[in-house]
Amino acid sequence: MRIPAPAKTSPHSRIRRWAGCLALFLCAAAGAASLVPARAEPARDPATTVWAPGPADKWENAHPVGNGRLGAMVFGRTDEERIQLNEDTYWTGGPYTTTVKGGAEALPEVRRLVFEGRLKQAHVLFGRRLMGYPIEQQKYQSLGNLVLGFPDAGEIADYRHELDLDAAVDATSYTAGGVRYTRQVFASPVDQVLVVRIAADRPGRVSLRAQLRGERNEAHSNYATDYFRMDGAPPDGLVLRGKSADYLGIEGRLRYEARLKGLPEGGAMMVGEDELVITGADAVTLLVAAATNFVSYKDVSGDPAARVSASIDGAAGKPFEALLEAHLREHRRLFRRVEISLPSGPASDLPTAERIKAFDGTNDPALAGLVLQFGRYLLISSSRPGTQPANLQGLWNDKMNPPWDSKYTTNINTEMNYWPAEVGNLAECAEPLFRMIRELSDQGSDVAREHYGARGWVFHQNTDLWRVAAPMDGPSWGAFTTGGAWLATHLWEHYLFTGDKSFLKDAYPLLKGSAEFFLDFLVPHPTYGWLVTNPSTSPENFPSVPGQKPFFDEITTFLTTTTICAGSTIDTRILSELFADVAEAARVLGVDEELRRRVIEARAKLAPMRIGRKGNLQEWLEDWDETEKSHRHISGLWGLFPGREISKRHIGGAVPAAKVVLEQRGLTGNGWSSAWKAACWARLGDAARALENLRYAMNNYTTASLFSICANALQVDGALGFSAAVAEMLLQSQNGEIEFLPALPDVWRKGEVRGLRARGGFEIGLKWLNGRLSRATILSTIGGPCRIRIPARMHVTSLNEPIYGSAPDSGVIEFKTDPGRTYVVSRVQ
Repeated sequence: MRIPAPAKTSPHSRIRRWAGCLALFLCAAAGAASLVPARAEPARDPATTVWAPGPADKWENAHPVGNGRLGAMVFGRTDEERIQLNEDTYWTGGPYTTTVKGGAEALPEVRRLVFEGRLKQAHVLFGRRLMGYPIEQQKYQSLGNLVLGFPDAGEIADYRHELDLDAAVDATSYTAGGVRYTRQVFASPVDQVLVVRIAADRPGRVSLRAQLRGERNEAHSNYATDYFRMDGAPPDGLVLRGKSADYLGIEGRLRYEARLKGLPEGGAMMVGEDELVITGADAVTLLVAAATNFVSYKDVSGDPAARVSASIDGAAGKPFEALLEAHLREHRRLFRRVEISLPSGPASDLPTAERIKAFDGTNDPALAGLVLQFGRYLLISSSRPGTQPANLQGLWNDKMNPPWDSKYTTNINTEMNYWPAEVGNLAECAEPLFRMIRELSDQGSDVAREHYGARGWVFHQNTDLWRVAAPMDGPSWGAFTTGGAWLATHLWEHYLFTGDKSFLKDAYPLLKGSAEFFLDFLVPHPTYGWLVTNPSTSPENFPSVPGQKPFFDEITTFLTTTTICAGSTIDTRILSELFADVAEAARVLGVDEELRRRVIEARAKLAPMRIGRKGNLQEWLEDWDETEKSHRHISGLWGLFPGREISKRHIGGAVPAAKVVLEQRGLTGNGWSSAWKAACWARLGDAARALENLRYAMNNYTTASLFSICANALQVDGALGFSAAVAEMLLQSQNGEIEFLPALPDVWRKGEVRGLRARGGFEIGLKWLNGRLSRATILSTIGGPCRIRIPARMHVTSLNEPIYGSAPDSGVIEFKTDPGRTYVVSRVQ
């Protein structure tokens, strides 16, 4: 039972009790624990288990838990546990704008210089007149750490640190001094608290010392305007309060509070100045809540203390079992929509770190199932309705100066984070992304007007919590004007998967506004006559332009060339799909016939895909080579994936030209690059190449906890991208028809998947044997026509009755469906 602190004690008696309790704890804690191998454990599902035989040796290998807003990385230590904490609205700075008035005056001259091939001069002028200011943006921050000290009980045996994706619970278990200890950690999306449960199989054996420790930026003196304060909160808690850092001249206007509440069962509990000590308990539940004063990107008037109190008080009134049950029910409502089973191999039961290093593509097919589910787990944990979108590191960050500021990079990374949302049956988890797009259109309309003299809205390659939209980093990165258009295609994709006309009506102004900007921004190319973006860039890839020499860039202070050009392939392919999406959305909604006509006409005038002298799909309008052979971005293949313009049945030279690019780029890059290449190979129906990229990424670009790696930094994009890539190997629906097992590797000889989504509002189940489909189920959620590419000697039934339809192409059948009805594809007996 819970032992409350005694009432009406004198200060001196409280101090004596505190001192005695601390002395008891310190005596028990003397010495250091050693670790011996774990005992045999019961079999776990290899598609939903991440585990290790020892604690995490560094932050990147810790296990993530999150409820979309609160995140934690759990190390699993037995002596001094570290649970690193994040709250998704804790960033540097405060509401600000990077829009520069009057920049549009320089746009005609920038364009003239680009068309004349004077790219250095265009770069310099863009940097002086069209870059946003400040040139950089704000940083996502670490909130702090929950540190738990445990008494040393001697040698540690039978240790296991496990993240159960199906439960979204991290568990550490071990035996010490003849006692079996278990520690469970989860972030409840229902009660909005982090829950830590510590128990032992013998009474009175749980003792611990807890601290909530803040973080502060000490890297540079001008950064260190943040602060925190650690206090005890008698009789049963701790509180951490702090302020965000000023950065780039922007005042740190966020205030935060984190609070811990201890709920011991038996034993004694004391609260000191900044520590909570529990001794001799049977079990302990610790609750952690955190919040900032963030209300929106324009409003920081919230009350973090009130928010924290509401969460803590609500959760404290419930027993641990009720907290866990509510958490499991809500998590599994989303996670269990998809199940996958692939063959296990000799490596399937190894610790995850060993498993990914041993993976050769053939010895552990079940690892692909874990990759699919881990990506879905990350999206559920880092992006829920009402939270911030998943950033470069999702929800998790332990640094005050994280790589690339752990913000939203929209020349691939943010978009890739949401690739598994629709196909992975997690459409609700994309709500934060859709809300961010709407928020970006605010400053985006200012940038369109002031920087480009255009209507609508525009957004470039990065943003932060405050939704700034102007070019940043430097001209070679900031001139990517189609970042917002790329994001807008996600709105149309959501409609294709769900058929939700109410959503489309709400999203249509964003699609329309993006199209209106480019109707104003596009200009005819003086040589070819096609409509092109100018200035333009192909993200982060510096072309080898004849005669171009490195120069010292006054913006970045790098010795560099430039990426600035006119009409990059990624720009034209994004705009081709954006214009098609807007035209079809206007038709569906019965609005804007004149705009519909204009975007159709403009789309027809866009530069086509071009094939270079090496047989490659050109990345630029001109047939330039790359300065970096295996560049991580494959932006010229946007029309293959995530776009829909190129398919393996594409007539013309685009398919072989895309293959030339993929072969030239090879396997090296980073985690998200491998995921993008795997998805492209899947679209081309090349299962072996898709699997090869998965194998290479597992061996080279994956942490022990299954996160992806980019330049030695943890990121979530690759893990989420591979989740989508595995789904693409099993199911595709991008060309108006559903195809089952379009890129199935030979080693996935048998398997089953349930719950993937296809465009048209269909939920799909697949079962196969010896590499051949044996049964498919199609649940029609909204009704309407269903077109499938059907294997030979298979037919469609529903309620044991045959379903007849038309055959618009060889091997294709189309039939009408009713909402809520399931259709079965099976072999003709």
